[in-house]
Amino acid sequence: MTGVNAETWEKVCELGDIPDNGAIGVEVGGVPVAVVRTGDEVFALHDVCSHAEVKLSEGEVYDHTLECWLHGSCFDLRTGKPTGPPATKPVNVYRVKIDGDDVYVSLSKE
Repeated sequence: MTGVNAETWEKVCELGDIPDNGAIGVEVGGVPVAVVRTGDEVFALHDVCSHAEVKLSEGEVYDHTLECWLHGSCFDLRTGKPTGPPATKPVNVYRVKIDGDDVYVSLSKE
């Protein structure tokens, strides 16, 4: 399907590049993206903390949470919403698809 709303996917890494219960930072069209793996799931969020503007991909991952390394703000991997202070604003979440070992991210709105 083509048109204005066509979704664009970009390969960002291979599954093995993402540590278990960890994250890596990538760029998609110039946008910083944190690709996060927890269990069998992979998520993608904007890789800039909404509180202190540092890379979230350098933080800790547990449950479905990514904790910023600088001040401890926590974000839900599924929604991007903060689950712990000091952050009060959510970060964007992006769609992810896995094809074999390849991980793709789309910045398109659902």
